[in-house]
Amino acid sequence: MKTNMSGTDRIIRIIVALVAIVLYFTGILSGVVGIIALVVAGIFLLTGFVSFCPLYALLGIKTTPTKQ
Repeated sequence: MKTNMSGTDRIIRIIVALVAIVLYFTGILSGVVGIIALVVAGIFLLTGFVSFCPLYALLGIKTTPTKQ
């Protein structure tokens, strides 16, 4: 499994996930929207830490810098 995410992409995903988690646990997001936000946050955290996004792989997207 090759990495297909740059450092910037990883940091943005992790920050968005942490914000969604904080919004859920402070009660700003609740109900179905809150649960969906937590699921997306979990996916963002996982893909951010392993530097691989399956959706990027399916679509042929790579945000990693290319070596010349």
